[in-house]
Amino acid sequence: MNARDPSMPIPGDDDGASLQAIAAYADRAWEDRILPALTDYIAIPSKSPMFDPDWAKNGFVERVVRDTAAWIERQQVAGLKLEVVRIEGRTPVIFFEVPSTKPGSTDTVLMYGHLDKQPEFNGWRKDLGPWTPKIEDGKLYGRGGADDGYAAYAAITALMALDAQGIPRPRCVGLIETCEESGSFDLPVYLEALKPRLGQVGLVVCLDSGAGNYDQLWLTTSLRGMVSGVLKVEILTEGVHSGDSSGVVPSSFRILRHVLDRLEDSASGHLLPEVFHCEVPASRLEQARATAAILGDEVWKRFPWACGADGAVTLPTTTDPVEALLNRTWRPTLSVTGADGFPEMRNAGNVLRPYTAFKLSLRTPPLVDAHLASEQLKALLEDNAPYNAKVTFHADGRAGALGATGWNAPELAPWLESALNAASRTHYGAPVGYIGQGGTIPLMNMLQQGFPNAQMMVCGVLGPKSNAHGPNEFLHIGYGKKLTASVAQVIAACP
Repeated sequence: MNARDPSMPIPGDDDGASLQAIAAYADRAWEDRILPALTDYIAIPSKSPMFDPDWAKNGFVERVVRDTAAWIERQQVAGLKLEVVRIEGRTPVIFFEVPSTKPGSTDTVLMYGHLDKQPEFNGWRKDLGPWTPKIEDGKLYGRGGADDGYAAYAAITALMALDAQGIPRPRCVGLIETCEESGSFDLPVYLEALKPRLGQVGLVVCLDSGAGNYDQLWLTTSLRGMVSGVLKVEILTEGVHSGDSSGVVPSSFRILRHVLDRLEDSASGHLLPEVFHCEVPASRLEQARATAAILGDEVWKRFPWACGADGAVTLPTTTDPVEALLNRTWRPTLSVTGADGFPEMRNAGNVLRPYTAFKLSLRTPPLVDAHLASEQLKALLEDNAPYNAKVTFHADGRAGALGATGWNAPELAPWLESALNAASRTHYGAPVGYIGQGGTIPLMNMLQQGFPNAQMMVCGVLGPKSNAHGPNEFLHIGYGKKLTASVAQVIAACP
């Protein structure tokens, strides 16, 4: 449809009919086209290459790329050009571009999402599963729907909602990758190859983030970085009888605990080396206080706490909402996400094991260089090994991609701040919220460096209990519909 006359105003709070039409369009698109496509997508185990080294042979990544590209082309967006870009030995990306319908507009809106997924994990409800999509109580359950297979579909729908109303918008391009859950180690190569086609990026819309609640639009203000890898302690070449050897041969597990004590205070979880810390900017501290006032105890009550031996619910590291927000967004943390060298319980005989290996996930603050942190972590863990044991730390990723650096958002331009608030009030009935996220989106730091003057709208559907990466992951359908309409309204306001 042709764009409306450029002299007509961009829809705002005073243009209720256009805004209602955008919301209605997004609602129908989700019900008629997006949810069926996402249901098919969830059923495909398109695990990221870190978790499926044979991804090319298995063909699941190729299938979701092909299905998503075909869906986009079926929408028949005026002027759409789409290409599945392939570089030998790397995961593919979908790149699409849609011409501007706003006369005189020179900036480009870059829209981002990914199609690769985390592995299955355990603990799913008996009636659910990672590759078994199910809609229940307004939620779509299954791996990858919220993180973030919906992104490509929502991005195209937002543009179609504007075009259907004849509302002018800038040129828009989309970049949908398939390596994000592995640290996006292929993405820099594609960004370099596609840079001439990206244009002058004025706004980035990243749909791979989260929300503090489902009651308003949430803008992500920062992301932590991540260094992950395998720490292994070897003390013997083979297992030996524990009755014969214990007391003489040191336990590889005890040595590993000793090594980790260099990194973390096990009593508090505080990371000891100052090099992994950074100062929290005053503006982010102020926003954390404002967000804590909105969310209150839900900052920590949102998690699926177990009950202790006496029946009491287990407690978080802090019940102070401000401290909890800062802990998960601006402070480094260590998680052990996997282990090797341990037999199953039923096969655990009286044997002193030859080695112990842990998969470590170190979340770094937004302003800490993750590549440097990876090098420092390796030296910290490997140097001066107790008992002269063989201690090794191998970071994940390929050369030059050892760790993903976090991101701190640039200052909001007045037009974007106004547009975000207007969109949130229109579609949610509440002002926009600002929240840091503890996860990592490697693209954001790359784009910040490549397009230092661009504005960033980082948002997503991962709200309370949506549980990306874990069991029972779900997408809140109502929130997804409103987010799609909000993105459309913000793009319409883009200069």
